[in-house]
Amino acid sequence: MPSHDSLPTFRFALEESPARVMPGGTAREATIKQLPISTGLAGVSMTLKPGAIRELHWHAIAAEWAYVIRGNVRTTIVGPGGTCETNDFGSGDVWYFPRGHGHAIACLGSEECHFLLIFDNGAFSEFGTFSSTDWVGHIDADVLGRCLGVAPADLKGLAHEELYIVQGRPLPAVIEPNRGSELRPAPQTHRYPFMAQPPWETFPGGRQWRVTVDEFPISTTMSASLFELEPGAIREPHWHPHANEWQYVLEGTVRVGLFGSGGRARVEQLNAGDVGYAPRGYGHYIENCGDKMCKILVAFDSGQYQEISLSTWLSANPAGMVADNFQVPDALVDRWPKKRVFVADGNS
Repeated sequence: MPSHDSLPTFRFALEESPARVMPGGTAREATIKQLPISTGLAGVSMTLKPGAIRELHWHAIAAEWAYVIRGNVRTTIVGPGGTCETNDFGSGDVWYFPRGHGHAIACLGSEECHFLLIFDNGAFSEFGTFSSTDWVGHIDADVLGRCLGVAPADLKGLAHEELYIVQGRPLPAVIEPNRGSELRPAPQTHRYPFMAQPPWETFPGGRQWRVTVDEFPISTTMSASLFELEPGAIREPHWHPHANEWQYVLEGTVRVGLFGSGGRARVEQLNAGDVGYAPRGYGHYIENCGDKMCKILVAFDSGQYQEISLSTWLSANPAGMVADNFQVPDALVDRWPKKRVFVADGNS
């Protein structure tokens, strides 16, 4: 057997990694620093206590796509031209904030919330955002006072360093009006009720939900798919010609196989809370290797969803050509699927 270079690990135990702990919540991140293969996407697992606020901030080099795992969240966002929107989110909802748009995230209700933030740049660190407290704390008090219409002495109580997560007061159940008198509603909503939709497709071995720019027009640079796989079911070998894939296991245990050309292949087991990554164009599959249904979220750094599955590829060629290609009998190829499998159940 020829020897080949092996693929680097594509697994990172996000929920077991050290957290940035604040009085109002926690944050754990997976960037190229923690998972070097993940050049196209980065992610953060964040919790907020009731009333806590991920302070007003913006991201200069990445858009933000989020999925609410549990609890309730309220966000505010401001865009160019004075457009703004406030939204409430529950479990299974998603949001998208374009690069450079100012926003804040707060925990709504009496229970802690937990959500994923996914960014379309693997080098982006959530701990390197442009935060309002950090910025205002580094503006000369005279300049800031004149711009805000108050005396510099009135600003002595302002924080001089980033607060990041602030423990605030409980939020009212009803969305309050914003302070602005000249703001305009955002032309496109930043909220999409992802898991309130029926499955995109249902198979004997599982179900798939999908959200792209077609369903969620503002999400131009990111899309996502969520799979529920029964025990033994496999999201068949496939690849994405247009985008990198960032994986987060919500429930269960999966085995992921990754193929990177040149004889390079690797199989990793991902448990609940783990992150996986498949670079653009790399062949991969996902198998539920546990004894209960698994749930896995996969996000892409493209607003469109594209995939090419092994079964589709093989069925697109004449049987004799496929048999000769793999040097197997015609009779064997004749038993192979003649249409897309997508999800193979545990009895296949």
